[in-house]
Amino acid sequence: MIKTLLPYLILILAVGFGTASNTFANSANGFTKLIPSLLSMITIVLCMFCLSQVMKSLPVGITYASFAGICIVGTSVVGVIKFNQIPNVPTMIGLCLIIVGVLTVNLLGQTATASDVETTEVAE
Repeated sequence: MIKTLLPYLILILAVGFGTASNTFANSANGFTKLIPSLLSMITIVLCMFCLSQVMKSLPVGITYASFAGICIVGTSVVGVIKFNQIPNVPTMIGLCLIIVGVLTVNLLGQTATASDVETTEVAE
């Protein structure tokens, strides 16, 4: 079970690094402030490293869809807490739809490789 959960735990770590990178990038003021700029660069590299590890176990489409969706929501939450950026109602609805999409992809979605499709076509 741990082996099954490990890619998802690393994905959560990637989301944390991605959200941190976005937050530091905002604080870097167009990369004119050294420390937030460096922190943004370091955290995005760590984020990409984590994503590359997740993609060893999970399909790239599911990995990136999950990462992007959760990172968007996470960054929006940080925007509210740290930068007092309050989303309006349509934005909140959109963020909820992103969450529904991420859950759908992970709980109900499936992927097939090209060889799976060829095998199915030959069998028919």
